[in-house]
Amino acid sequence: MPHPDLIEILSRTALLQVCTPAELAAIAAAGTPRRVEEDSFFFQQGDPAGRLYVLTTGRARLTQVTVDGQQIVLRVIVPGQMFGAVGLTQAGVDYPISAQAIEDSQALAWENETFRQFCERNPKLSFSLMGLMTAYIQEMQDRYRELATERVEQRLARTLLRLAAQSGRKVENGVLVDMLLSRQALAEMTGTTLYTVSRLFSDWERRGLIEAGRKKVVIVNPHGLVQIAEDLVK
Repeated sequence: MPHPDLIEILSRTALLQVCTPAELAAIAAAGTPRRVEEDSFFFQQGDPAGRLYVLTTGRARLTQVTVDGQQIVLRVIVPGQMFGAVGLTQAGVDYPISAQAIEDSQALAWENETFRQFCERNPKLSFSLMGLMTAYIQEMQDRYRELATERVEQRLARTLLRLAAQSGRKVENGVLVDMLLSRQALAEMTGTTLYTVSRLFSDWERRGLIEAGRKKVVIVNPHGLVQIAEDLVK
């Protein structure tokens, strides 16, 4: 019988929220634990997409190397989030991204065919998968639109707010985004330079919007960042 903590983590996974406790237990029992040390990979871009994962401990980042050799950080994965599901809907494809552990991490992994069988037995799970894929596509479209149409200050504010929604937690003086990401990674996520990120952080700290530390940011004034992201600051 899978550990209750594991069932609780799976119950928070967006794709699996349509499943009953018994179904979650069966899905958990069919998975294989996978431990990955800090800076190592669950999979790399170009590997055959044979498995999908749910992170159970630690944190990971999804990255992609562009045709000109630039690495882009796409998102940060925290426990309860699924990743690597591209092969579930299309056989014989490769992972278009890499999944790298930011810290020592563990995930539960399923062979694509094993998980397809759960989808075949539970139509709600299939519809949930379609919704998840649609959300990912929408997120990527939003990111491309931001890069094409928005100022750097807007993009950086949106990125911080997105990270806060994904993995932030409330602390005494605001919302802590304990990213375990460097400012260079933030620059890659927003399509700008390390210098620009540092300059904007300094300006936002002076204005009382954030408190920036090493690989973490406390959003002191979320409303102020939303105003920047929505270009409402004149």
